[in-house]
Amino acid sequence: MKQLKMKTLLCSGVLLLVAAALPVHAATLNLDQLLQQVKSGRVNDSKENSVRLKAFKADKAVQSQKLSQMKSVKATEEARSAALEAEFEINEVEVVALEVALKERLGGLKELFGVVQQAAGDARGQFDSSITQLQFKDRSEFLSGLAKKMGQSNQLASMDDLEQLWFELQREMTESAKVVKFETKVITATGKEEAREVTRVGLFNVVSDGKYLQYVPETGNLVELGRQPKARFLSKITDLESANNGFTSFAVDPSRGQLLSLLVQSPNLLERVKQGGVVGYIILGLGAIALLIALERIITLGITGMKVRRQIKTPDTARVNNPLGRVLKIFEDNPASDTETLELKLSEGVLKETGKLNARLMFLKVIAVVAPLMGLLGTVTGMIVTFQAITLFGTGDPKLMAGGISQALVTTVLGLVVAIPTVFFHTLTSTRAKRLAQILEEQATGMVASRSERSHLGG
Repeated sequence: MKQLKMKTLLCSGVLLLVAAALPVHAATLNLDQLLQQVKSGRVNDSKENSVRLKAFKADKAVQSQKLSQMKSVKATEEARSAALEAEFEINEVEVVALEVALKERLGGLKELFGVVQQAAGDARGQFDSSITQLQFKDRSEFLSGLAKKMGQSNQLASMDDLEQLWFELQREMTESAKVVKFETKVITATGKEEAREVTRVGLFNVVSDGKYLQYVPETGNLVELGRQPKARFLSKITDLESANNGFTSFAVDPSRGQLLSLLVQSPNLLERVKQGGVVGYIILGLGAIALLIALERIITLGITGMKVRRQIKTPDTARVNNPLGRVLKIFEDNPASDTETLELKLSEGVLKETGKLNARLMFLKVIAVVAPLMGLLGTVTGMIVTFQAITLFGTGDPKLMAGGISQALVTTVLGLVVAIPTVFFHTLTSTRAKRLAQILEEQATGMVASRSERSHLGG
């Protein structure tokens, strides 16, 4: 009854909606026709509802059957779970007992396997950084697998594994005393990869085409050093590569490439000079000027000294190509002068010649004093740069301070390198100039004394 009332209300609502939505058509239809249409729609709805109800009832039976099946499966699985839990408890007790028995039976073998694991790990670390890895690349995989196996309690090393470990260790020792040639890839200094024949000297060095190579364990590549050692070491490489037997001298790096890698990082002379900056270049410029002046003075004074010595041997002939000859020329040009006048004229001539002999020597003295002061200036500026780096970045990375410290030390060295030889050259040239000036004074004094003596005898 309740469903029937609901349907009646629904139909009445539909009728009202139809009447509201279609006012034009309702005006053309009478009430009987409209009632007939509503009844036919009600019958159709009843038929559809009956079909749906039958489908729901049929599906309900299927779902009930599936529910019964799932309950049966649940009960079966619960029983199976209980059985497995009981079996697990039994197996767990048995595993504990077996582990205890395994530990008892292993005894000293457990320590042996620990030593094998450690030896395999250490060997792999050494082999990966060894240059023999270029020839025997498969051993790393074996050693990794052996170390992993020894780290697990459910696996044991076989006799073949132990023999293979011994063989790899023995082969590494044997290869350390061999000089071997083989083909491999080499990365040149320009970055190109080439296939070359290389020569391995034990575990220390690898050379090819007259150059030292460096093994990079991280990439497994051979890299040609950008900066090679001195020529006397490179010549030994050529002798080694061309030798077939016997003994050949060769420069070996006992640190297995560390010294050669430091050689690449160490700056050469030009790079050291560049570290001095502007102050360093100024000091070198002063040094060049001092060197040119010193060479000019040494050569000039040397030639002048030879001419003066020749003039001393021939005092009767005055040559104007040397200071002493020009002083003698003054003496010869004034035969009638009195002693005092001649002495003054000769003193004037000696002073002129002495000034020429001491020309530009003052520049050497000034450079000898200024060069170390310029070095001190570079030291101060370099330390300022260093302290600025410390202020900005702290002292965690010494490389940040290396630039300022290098400038400070390099300029100091350059100042001393320029000042010390300049002092030596100044002393040498000034001594020669003083010696020649002394000769001129001696000769002039002698000529004055000779004229005075003749005048007294004549009077």
